[in-house]
Amino acid sequence: MASPGKKSFLLRIDPALWAEIERLAAQELRSSNAQVEYLLRDALVRRGRTPDSMPAPATDQDEAGS
Repeated sequence: MASPGKKSFLLRIDPALWAEIERLAAQELRSSNAQVEYLLRDALVRRGRTPDSMPAPATDQDEAGS
């Protein structure tokens, strides 16, 4: 079930790409869904497309300081 306030949608994705997302998510202690959201947010930030209501993803530098 989707979290309240979050939009759910169907995504068709290459199985090899999904497997890599799952591996990366496991390494970063995230769910696969959270990893996809993290990657999308990071891509938007890199393109300068950050809505005001959207929190910026943590950087590797932020995670290292935790």
